[in-house]
Amino acid sequence: MEYKNIKLRPGHVMPFGATVVQGGVNFSVYSSHAASCKLALFHKNENEPYAVIPFSDEFRIGHVFAMTVLDLDCENTEYGYIFDDPNKILLDPYAKIISGRNTWGGDKKPYRSRILSDNFDWQGDRPLEIPLRDLIIYETHARGLTAHPSSKAKNPGTFAAVSEKIPYFKELGINCVEFLPIHEFDELENKRCNPVNNARLFNYWGYSTVGFFAPKASFGQVNELKTLIRDLHKNGIEVILDVVFNHTAESDENGPCLSFRGIDNKTYYMLTPEGAYQNFSGCGNALNCNNPVVRSMILDCLRYWASEYHIDGFRFDLASILTRDQDGAPLENPPLIESIEFDPVLGKCKLIAEAWDAGGLYQVGSFPSWGRWSEWNGKYRDDMRRFLRGESNFTWLAAQGMQGSAHVYDIIKRGLCASINFITCHDGFTMMDLFSYNAKMNLANGENNNDGLNENYSQDFQEPSLRKKMIKNAMSILLLSHGVPMLLAGDEFGNSQNGNNNAYCQDNEISWLNWNDLEKNRDIFDYVSKLIALRKSHECLRSPAGAYSNTKNGYPPVSCHGIEPWKAEFWGNMLGMLFCGDDDFVYIAINMHWEGGAFRLPDLPIGFKWSMYLASENGAQYNGDGIIHVAPRSVVIMNGLNL
Repeated sequence: MEYKNIKLRPGHVMPFGATVVQGGVNFSVYSSHAASCKLALFHKNENEPYAVIPFSDEFRIGHVFAMTVLDLDCENTEYGYIFDDPNKILLDPYAKIISGRNTWGGDKKPYRSRILSDNFDWQGDRPLEIPLRDLIIYETHARGLTAHPSSKAKNPGTFAAVSEKIPYFKELGINCVEFLPIHEFDELENKRCNPVNNARLFNYWGYSTVGFFAPKASFGQVNELKTLIRDLHKNGIEVILDVVFNHTAESDENGPCLSFRGIDNKTYYMLTPEGAYQNFSGCGNALNCNNPVVRSMILDCLRYWASEYHIDGFRFDLASILTRDQDGAPLENPPLIESIEFDPVLGKCKLIAEAWDAGGLYQVGSFPSWGRWSEWNGKYRDDMRRFLRGESNFTWLAAQGMQGSAHVYDIIKRGLCASINFITCHDGFTMMDLFSYNAKMNLANGENNNDGLNENYSQDFQEPSLRKKMIKNAMSILLLSHGVPMLLAGDEFGNSQNGNNNAYCQDNEISWLNWNDLEKNRDIFDYVSKLIALRKSHECLRSPAGAYSNTKNGYPPVSCHGIEPWKAEFWGNMLGMLFCGDDDFVYIAINMHWEGGAFRLPDLPIGFKWSMYLASENGAQYNGDGIIHVAPRSVVIMNGLNL
């Protein structure tokens, strides 16, 4: 059949979205509440559609509108849907490419869905499936990593520029990159200006999704992202995506109508009985994740990224929202979480939950896991910060954190990798700022310094050399803890955000990594890279599978000590931790007191001797007498060598 000289035929209801088929493109979209639907076709970059085609009754099955349009020029066609409001042309929720923000910070143009023709050569690539216990995660912003001129990238702020940093990643030693959101989002949605210099503020982080299936166009084209992932895999580096299924960019009643709201508001969003938007995200709305249709969309999305982009894992922002029912009440066995857990396509993907939300639900240690989900361990972060700044009543908690946080997680059921250990992340102080500021400095965000956490457990150590030593201390604890360590990009060379602990809106030198700091703080980088090398070379540090029974020499896999071996003193600021394998021994002496202390080393089996591997205090030495002198606020790491 034809409509105004455009050839059509009834479409396939599945899959949803625009799919290239023989002779044309199949368009399929769901809405249970719409009375009608039209397909608007545009020539690329044009404002007005060249055709608006109604879905006739024979193109509708159940709540799905589906038609195939023949002889379309896929490369130069854009499209949208018109539902009950004739003035709204809406994005396809399943759009694989979205135009409108093709240049970062450029002119604000209407969003349009585009058609993807997949022709990428993966050259045999597949997800790496590195065991979770072996991961060393590096959290970074795909733009901010290379946006600063000091990055010397050819195309700064893009996927291609990230590829240029792969040699650096390998030199550091990390084997997993976790990207902040790279799905399409509107960086121009922030209307405020910096009150200090009147500069425009942005939605820089990207936690406000416009399209879940489409990569951020201003970061690069689809094939450029696939090339980056393929290149990272070739170099032994996995990719985890930060996904934001808890809300969308449409905000509350006063927000824009881009897609979901205009297509099927009651299906996609949690609403009050009066029809107002629930706001467990703090961003105006909450996606109705456990509605069967929305749940299917999320699963389709995750499968798509895992299969078509070879993504190795996902970190779920404000994941506790995903455990709420359609009225907002927490579910004991949330269907979405269970479906993700047992999905055959996602069977080997890493699954990481930020186990809280803005509605007060805090599930660290109790997130429904089915033995597979890991969690960002916010308790580890806070306890380690307080221990590092010298709070003596946190020594026991620090020791527990270094053993895999068994006081938080049931390690028998969940293993030692339930805990994603971190001391800093994108959301908060950098590590340099953690030891340089007593309070947040967020005036530049335009919210009168009311945004961002107030309790950061930070301290200004004043002396630059002491600040650097504190970073080394923190990195030592992080990279020698059981669990999965996560580093914030730039912490390994002392990156600062000038005290801003919520730089979500700062697309400038506050958030961009200044690579000049790498040379200025090369000693920090060298120290961290040695820590990573130590972790990789000693299985006893990487949450070994046999971590519940003694080694062949009779040593427990991990044990706590004080200044005397086997006599832990949890009431002070000194802690010794011994990690053991069958012929594998690593000991760390931690002194967070303002005075020095002497630690007697545990005896080793016959045929082994202690050797100093690293110390955060410059000039530290060990003379072989079984006692190590640990300077104030410093650590010493010893390695048991086989003679």
